[in-house]
Amino acid sequence: MDGRVVEELSRIVGTEWTYTAEHQLRTYESDGLLQYRGTPACALLPSTAEEVQAIVQVCARESIPWVARGAGSGLSGGALPVKDGVLIVLTRMKRILEIDLDNGRVCVEPGVTNANVSAAVGPAFFYPPDPSSQIVCSIGGNVAENSGGAHCFKYGFTTNYVTGLELVLGDGELVQIGGYELDSPGYDLLGAFVGSEGTLGVATKIWLRVVPSPETVKTLVAFFDSTHAAGEAVSQIVQGGVVPGAIEMMDARTIEASEQMAHAGYPVGRAAALLVELDGSQHECDARFDEVVSICEGCGSDDVRVARDEAERALFWKTRKAAFPAMGRISPNYFVQDGVIPRTKLPEVLERIEQLGEEYGLIVANVFHAGDGNLHPLVCYDGRVEGEAERAEELSGLILDACLDAGGSITGEHGVGVDKKKHMPKMFAEADLDAFQRLRCAFDPAGLANPGKVMPTPRLCGEVPGPYRVHPLEAAGLAERF
Repeated sequence: MDGRVVEELSRIVGTEWTYTAEHQLRTYESDGLLQYRGTPACALLPSTAEEVQAIVQVCARESIPWVARGAGSGLSGGALPVKDGVLIVLTRMKRILEIDLDNGRVCVEPGVTNANVSAAVGPAFFYPPDPSSQIVCSIGGNVAENSGGAHCFKYGFTTNYVTGLELVLGDGELVQIGGYELDSPGYDLLGAFVGSEGTLGVATKIWLRVVPSPETVKTLVAFFDSTHAAGEAVSQIVQGGVVPGAIEMMDARTIEASEQMAHAGYPVGRAAALLVELDGSQHECDARFDEVVSICEGCGSDDVRVARDEAERALFWKTRKAAFPAMGRISPNYFVQDGVIPRTKLPEVLERIEQLGEEYGLIVANVFHAGDGNLHPLVCYDGRVEGEAERAEELSGLILDACLDAGGSITGEHGVGVDKKKHMPKMFAEADLDAFQRLRCAFDPAGLANPGKVMPTPRLCGEVPGPYRVHPLEAAGLAERF
């Protein structure tokens, strides 16, 4: 990048918050999916919306690609830097700007962590979307990926809680869509932006809906001798009209790894653990909870543990949310996927995943949101063994194929990013992909915002569907094809 441009960008945020040295940039070379790496020309840490706007305006004038990054906890390569581009790191923008509990609203900057929203409005209110990385992941990143979490089965995803956004578009224009109101008239621009993975612009202010905390919360974990039996319990619970606040499943390998980290006393060797949480009125929870216990026992669980107090409930959840980091205790590396299947297909898809793991000679651990069929298979491998990482990636792709064959999707909450974009044509026809591109071009005609993500092949705005054409950024070596 031209030195004069770097100097101009540095004047916007200050030299202290301009990173150009290799050792500084390595911090940002990957997101949570470490299989992909990239190095930007510089990383900038703005503290205000005006600074973000000024950065993007310089990038637009100089035709420099840029990527917005939050906490970097994403799992699809969505925040992967662009070679010779600018990385806009939003972690300094972490102010909670307004809390209005009378109207159930909070206004935050994109760097505020997910957990801090609930902490700011509790105990009377809470923010339902709760990714496992909620203590570190940022609201800006949650908006980009439309994050869910354990409680999304009952409460919904990020898109159900965003009521307004202040955005910097690809040309540097600062705009606002939505606000305090729940649903603005006209086209659903909020719906288009939430989950767009940073390809339509960058959010600098976010209005969120928060909801009253439930009167009662009751939590149990039931252990089974097969994932099939646990899956049957899930189906019966939901079909019986029970709507749990959360319903999560862990298989034997995940139980083993998580127990080593959380020390919850889970029986290592059991095939499956089912974590079920009910919330709502005291009367409803008491009545429904007995139903859930009865269903679990009827499906073969001989060990149902009910949380006696908040401390034990927190321990149950610590064990579940420790699953991803805990896998490092049984495998030096793993490749995580994020497929979605119809809930009734759980037993057959889990069997297919086990078969694929045996065929490839690799361990696949499973932990997932059982209520809505959002799987998180963790393909374990040793990166020191030549060719094993490539085999793990190939296996993870076949797992996504199994999800699609069952009538599911390639992603539920982690996003497409770099990792899954090659699978997009398996779900969408060329006309669908062209429609996506037309929407993208309406927000960012120059294609500078997070190029090389989501779409399977880079496209020029306005080009007709057809054979692949090289995007100018790619031709110039600024956007790599993965």
